[in-house]
Amino acid sequence: MNRYEKLNQEKLLQKKTFRVGAYCRVSTDNEDQANSFESQQRYFKEYINRNPEWQLTEIFADEGISGTNTKKRKAFNRMIDSAKNGDLDLIITKEISRFARNTLDSIYYTRELKKIGVGVIFMNDNINTLEPDAELRLTIMSSIAQEESRKTSERVKWGQTRRMEQGVVFGRDMLGYDVRGGEMFINEEGAKIVRLIFDKFVNENKGCHTIARELREAGIKSHSHQVSWSNTVILRIVRNEKYCGDLVQKKTYTPDYLSHEKKYNRGQEEFVVIKNHHEPIISREMFDRAGAILESRAVSPERKSKHSNRYAFSGKIKCARCETSYVARYKKRKDGSISKSWRCCESSKFGAPHIDKAGNQVGCDSESIRNNDALYIMGLVVDNLNFNKEVIVSNLMNVIKDVVSRSTDSIDIESLQAKINQTEEKQKKLIDLYTSGNITKEEFLEIRDKCSAEIQEHKELIGSVDKQNLLVAEQKNLIKDINDALTQMIAKSSHDEEFYRNILDKMVIHSRDHIDVHLKLLPHKWSYALEKLTEQ
Repeated sequence: MNRYEKLNQEKLLQKKTFRVGAYCRVSTDNEDQANSFESQQRYFKEYINRNPEWQLTEIFADEGISGTNTKKRKAFNRMIDSAKNGDLDLIITKEISRFARNTLDSIYYTRELKKIGVGVIFMNDNINTLEPDAELRLTIMSSIAQEESRKTSERVKWGQTRRMEQGVVFGRDMLGYDVRGGEMFINEEGAKIVRLIFDKFVNENKGCHTIARELREAGIKSHSHQVSWSNTVILRIVRNEKYCGDLVQKKTYTPDYLSHEKKYNRGQEEFVVIKNHHEPIISREMFDRAGAILESRAVSPERKSKHSNRYAFSGKIKCARCETSYVARYKKRKDGSISKSWRCCESSKFGAPHIDKAGNQVGCDSESIRNNDALYIMGLVVDNLNFNKEVIVSNLMNVIKDVVSRSTDSIDIESLQAKINQTEEKQKKLIDLYTSGNITKEEFLEIRDKCSAEIQEHKELIGSVDKQNLLVAEQKNLIKDINDALTQMIAKSSHDEEFYRNILDKMVIHSRDHIDVHLKLLPHKWSYALEKLTEQ
């Protein structure tokens, strides 16, 4: 019996059989037949069967899963659960890199298993976790495995970037294109749908919600046949530069080789951009026109930032009939200006109420509301609020006056100036000491710098006092200016979208003649009907 089979002799004496689980994993980048999935399973079966005291419980195998993270390794996690449930006495695996390439995972799981008396044997690494020095050796070996994983990740990443620069496509099939051997080929069936979408968006000036609904109603299948058409799907197509023949890669990146979690590349890494890479489905002119339309819809006529303009009432306007939120809709007028309105999401997505092909009731017949009407209603509500703006300004001014008029008598400017003069005299004598050889150059420089710092500190303090005295001298004018500014701010906030966003809880649309407004922290409800506001 070798050293592996001598694991925990006391247990062996107490048990007639020793329940053993084996774990194997084949990485996606490993093509060595000797380490293949089937080969490892066969090896463990033969090895365990040669030991009469051992009984094979199960071979837990993950195929094509990276070892740097255990989250997606279903068989590995199931094995740990089996051990905790008392179904295993021992786990064997070929080497640490098969068990985990993450040092923290290796230590954590072997410790947890050791607490319940379950050992792990790493055969090639000659480690038995129930032995006294096992954790030290495990830490060293797993750290080496983790570092090797990091180097491999960097090599793969470097190689992929070089291939991207050569025009090799890293990605899956998409609507209108099939990806084969790193090249893109037009799929004419999907290309027809892409051209239809761009035609509706650019030439017919239809929005993404409308296009998605028309595609659903026409029974046109999406690329995946699993995801139904939605405004976000249409928007991704209209924005995708591949349809005009360009290729932009590295839109996502992996910041941590251990977690393998991808994140959107927002400038952290350089994109790989190749113009005119493949055969386009739509012309560059049409793609640019689509981009211009998106830009015009994203910015208000006043050229405000799109987020402050588009989402003033986002999530706050509710449909009383289907209880969904209203979404913003933009329409280009003949004069080129943009009108904004709000529409029930269910109505926008599915249109009028009807039964879809799956037999479900969809759609809503609620009415839309113009953004200007919503702002007008909020203005009427605020005008009916009983708060004293004069009191607000007065309370703020009392605080400001106290700060501005604080006395500066506690700071003695003459004393500070005297200290500056004394320190300057000290500096002059310091030069004499250095030239006479009484102090070294290092001592001279150290004391000189200290004196200079003290002088600078005193001068800055005097300067701040002078500024404060000047401020006090102009106190009356300053307080008047602040008072005027505050009064204007309070008055302006009453009819400002940012102010409305902060006080509005929700606006419920029953019909154009019945709109309820609920404000935060107030028990009242206001109902708007035919431009008349009444508190209930």
